[in-house]
Amino acid sequence: MTASVDPFKLEVIRHALSAIAEEMSLVVMRSARSPLLREAGDLSSALTDASGELIAQGRDIPMHMGVMSFTVKEFLKRVPAERLVTGDVWYLNLPETGGNHLPDVKAIRPIFADGALLAFAVSLAHWADIGGALPGSYVPTATDAWQEGLRLPPLRLFTADGPDREKLDLVLANVRGASEREGDILAQTAATRMADRRFQELCSWHGAQIVQTAMTMLHARAETQMREALSKLPRGTYEGEDWLDDDGAGGDPVPIRVRIELEGDHATFDFSASGDATRGPINTTPFIAAASVFYAIKALVGPDIQPNGGCYRPLRVITRPGSVLDPGPERPVVGGNHETSQRVADAIFRALEPALPEGLTAGGPTTSGLLLFAGRRGDGAWTTLYETHGGGEGARCDRDGMPVIRVHMSNVMNTPAEIIEAEYPIRVECQHIRRGSGGAGAHRGGDGLHREYRILVDDVSLTSMFERAVVPPYGLQGGAPGALFQVNVVRASGETYRMPGKANLRLAKGDRVIVESCGGGGYGASPES
Repeated sequence: MTASVDPFKLEVIRHALSAIAEEMSLVVMRSARSPLLREAGDLSSALTDASGELIAQGRDIPMHMGVMSFTVKEFLKRVPAERLVTGDVWYLNLPETGGNHLPDVKAIRPIFADGALLAFAVSLAHWADIGGALPGSYVPTATDAWQEGLRLPPLRLFTADGPDREKLDLVLANVRGASEREGDILAQTAATRMADRRFQELCSWHGAQIVQTAMTMLHARAETQMREALSKLPRGTYEGEDWLDDDGAGGDPVPIRVRIELEGDHATFDFSASGDATRGPINTTPFIAAASVFYAIKALVGPDIQPNGGCYRPLRVITRPGSVLDPGPERPVVGGNHETSQRVADAIFRALEPALPEGLTAGGPTTSGLLLFAGRRGDGAWTTLYETHGGGEGARCDRDGMPVIRVHMSNVMNTPAEIIEAEYPIRVECQHIRRGSGGAGAHRGGDGLHREYRILVDDVSLTSMFERAVVPPYGLQGGAPGALFQVNVVRASGETYRMPGKANLRLAKGDRVIVESCGGGGYGASPES
């Protein structure tokens, strides 16, 4: 194998690999059938090397990208490399197999060049339904993993000859909206096919050995850069905590605690003191805990470092079996993916406040703010609106927080009101900034969102999955917390009901759902105080 690649060619290859991952995401968005993928972009794309180490990613969702650092490695433990052939596309969603929650389904295609396995293309897409007890597959009352939907171990759905119809039909028979799911599956497969083609072109231009050597060098360079960045932080032990509103079943708040050891050019993140696994679906996997660590430390000390396997080698993550971050394969986890992951990131930021006070942002809308509307169209087909809601960004040492934005582990866009009204039996009555919801301080937190939906048909299922309804976004350096997240359901009769953060109810024609998302925390003591 070639010993090294000159720096100019290395940069060309690095950008080409990143471009492949980004084009994968565009393929899914332009060809998927569900608005959740087409409009909101709840998807991510990545390339790994032959061993499963992340080598390039799209500009997608941090929680997905961190998880995909593990997905192919875990996949290869179940499907040895010698079983793989050109044209295979395997699908999986098991949380214990390098995953997060069941709706996020990964399509994995091995890529061969000169007869050797060199890479994998991975397309992750949130399916709007994966089966389970409720439409949309968010089950607030779930007490085990099987209630949350169809569990897919590595399953080869496509070969070089096309779809394996028997297996594909088995999957589609166990989800709602089968035709829409099939369209999304085909979009993911098309994205991986495009990645295979682009990677082949890259190898034909530079040679397969050169590309393989470049990937090895990119890992090594990112590791060196991350170690240099970590070495600039003040050594020591730092502890922080944040709290989930409840256990997912109406119980007490659940702590997420971290102990960080900064030891020169490496760091350890120990979450052993976090709360026990919960009854409700806010547990999450060790892979998500690690993804949150990767995001937080890269955002703080290495925003320009190539995000790949080498970048994360200096970081060690410890979780306690039986805890909310390491609950075992039988616990429900659907909400932990985007709620508990955010608490992990916030606990890290709060721990590092003494070390990096001017590099941090106060607490913000670190929740999906999820409302999931589901029902049937006139033709009997299932329709599912999976809508997330941003809130006020936390303030910083040098500015106020921005209004109505997504922060930290998520990067999903909102669905435009025009699309909602065209695709679903719902009307968006109004939308504006929730004035005054940001926390006070020398710099104020950003304001949240006010949005109202009116239901136009009878018998619509509404599921909520959000945080910051009990524990508000925190202020920093003396700043005040932001306003709490709240959702009110106003019945056609005029009766009003405050919806819990994890609940399901039925809506009727004329009912309104009013969302007021949280404001961001303030930074520094208020001039008036």
